[in-house]
Amino acid sequence: MATDRLKIYNGALQIIGDRRLASLSENVKARHELDAVWQDGGVQFCLEQAQWNFAMRTAMITHDPDVEPAFGYQNAFEKPTDWVNTSAVCQDEYYNTPLLQYADEVGWWFADITPIYVKFVSNSTDYGMNLAKWPYSFTEYVKHYFASKVVMALTSDKQRQQTLLGPPGRPDAGMLGNSLLTAKNRDAMAKPAQRPAQGGWSKSRQGGWGTGRDGGPGGSLIG
Repeated sequence: MATDRLKIYNGALQIIGDRRLASLSENVKARHELDAVWQDGGVQFCLEQAQWNFAMRTAMITHDPDVEPAFGYQNAFEKPTDWVNTSAVCQDEYYNTPLLQYADEVGWWFADITPIYVKFVSNSTDYGMNLAKWPYSFTEYVKHYFASKVVMALTSDKQRQQTLLGPPGRPDAGMLGNSLLTAKNRDAMAKPAQRPAQGGWSKSRQGGWGTGRDGGPGGSLIG
């Protein structure tokens, strides 16, 4: 079942043992605290924590001819406005050949070739911010993150906060860390099978880039 903002809020409140909201217009402290987390980039933070398949976008990006780097790589590529984090930068549209020579700076990529092909987590309403496309496990992680941000303001219960965040130095032992790990594992299972990377020795033994009909290495696929 698709989620929405009210379900996220009520899921967070249920986790900390607080009363559910009847609507997003209810004038109570819980709603105001959760609104603050939402408006302060709460979902954006969650999207930054992994290379989520449901939020992944691909794009061919050409260089900006109006930007001439003073030195180094010759071409500047502006990052899309919905960019969250990068999964791959490649030379070809099939994402078979990684681009190894490039620079990543705030708001830009720099390289000597053009165009480049980029795969990235997007916060567009068609991708990462499309709540209807969220997997259940990611939705649960977001609920736990929101709960962790408001638990002290709404309950003043340090024990409840520690249950969420985990003991000092052990965030993986808390409910939030466990929900993130579950979401990452579920997301990884949705990825298509991939061929294992080959080293130079095995390539040379095969006389080039492999024996697969698609130009890739022969042998088994990996998950």
